[in-house]
Amino acid sequence: MYRGETKWPFRRVRSSPFFVALLCALAAAALLCFATTDRAAAAKRPNILFIYCDDHAWQAISAYQEVSPYRLRLNETPNIDRLAREGMRFDNCFVTNSICGPARAVIQTGKYSHLNRFFCNGDRFDGRQQTFPKLLRRAGYQTAVVGKWHLGEHMAPQGYEYSEVLIGQGPYYNPTMLRDADGDGRHDGRVRHTGYTTDIITDLALQWLKTKRDPDRPFMLMLQHKAPHRNWQPAPRHLKLYDGVTIPEPDTLFDDYRGRGTPARTQDMTIAATMNERDLKLVPPRGLTPQQRAAWDAAYEPKNEAFRKANLSGRELVRWKYQRYMKDYLRCVAAVDENLGRVLRYLDESGLAENTVVIYTSDQGFFLGEHGWFDKRWIYQESLRTPLLVRWPGVVKQGSVNRDIVSNLDFAETF
Repeated sequence: MYRGETKWPFRRVRSSPFFVALLCALAAAALLCFATTDRAAAAKRPNILFIYCDDHAWQAISAYQEVSPYRLRLNETPNIDRLAREGMRFDNCFVTNSICGPARAVIQTGKYSHLNRFFCNGDRFDGRQQTFPKLLRRAGYQTAVVGKWHLGEHMAPQGYEYSEVLIGQGPYYNPTMLRDADGDGRHDGRVRHTGYTTDIITDLALQWLKTKRDPDRPFMLMLQHKAPHRNWQPAPRHLKLYDGVTIPEPDTLFDDYRGRGTPARTQDMTIAATMNERDLKLVPPRGLTPQQRAAWDAAYEPKNEAFRKANLSGRELVRWKYQRYMKDYLRCVAAVDENLGRVLRYLDESGLAENTVVIYTSDQGFFLGEHGWFDKRWIYQESLRTPLLVRWPGVVKQGSVNRDIVSNLDFAETF
């Protein structure tokens, strides 16, 4: 028998006062499921919309840029900022393991990696263990997940009545997804979509809300984006966004790692040396339709030709790579923000907004040129710190800021 199947692990840590209050409110609401099936009582239980991005650095959310140590105004994210304005911004949310799959396993289980046994990407997630979607489903919630799963393809996500997820990392364009429409824990088959993945994932989430949601039950929907994961391929409508703009550089872009150990000097995630041709868009992505390829070439080929003619070297080459990287990264963020706006508008128009907890976060942070790096993994604030925004009308004070230390380990127990 799986030893971690029935209990949450005991942890000697003090939880954030807000998370304690939120836990009590959600727990009281969930208990109504066991006491009654009355529709009026069900209406009191909040819906949960969990929006989970991949590698979305807090530095790339305009609501956080005022508290960034670099004080760089990189981009505008009006829809994500709306959650901060109408809810609570958490300034000190950290992850236990700054890498995609393990971070996701922590979210599902509320357990450290050594307890949920998912240590690194490529491991097989043990779906027999307890997860918060299983508990919510048992408590009467209608559960669904769409988008990036990245916890293995050997079984459908467990604990969900509906799932449609990317295969592995999944592409930015024209994804094939695995669907489990009846919640039996087995994939029904592969579904091929044409279009931009961030848009498609949002389309699927909205379709589920409009056509599959049971109005007599509260729902818990996990909307999980691939973006803005490497290698940062923008939507067709954003291919020229930020052209003619110079993205500000962090003070440590040319860090010499003085006073630090060998790993800081020998890591393999520098903008200067590690980025490849696909990262830098010097070659087009695979799998584009002819129309998508034409738009891509029209946007990138003139810029790439100018780069080749410039024959840059040294710091000027690093600066060019930084600009290319950051503009593509922020273009991907723009699509996420736009699609969040679509979802928030639907909640408003459908009357669901007032009784829906909306959570926005990322599986981890990301280096945006700090220390000359991209990627995550390392125990630096840019990597371990992640955005967390919570809106719950009537419960969470609008425009509030929480500076307690919280982590992705807290989410499952809070739900």
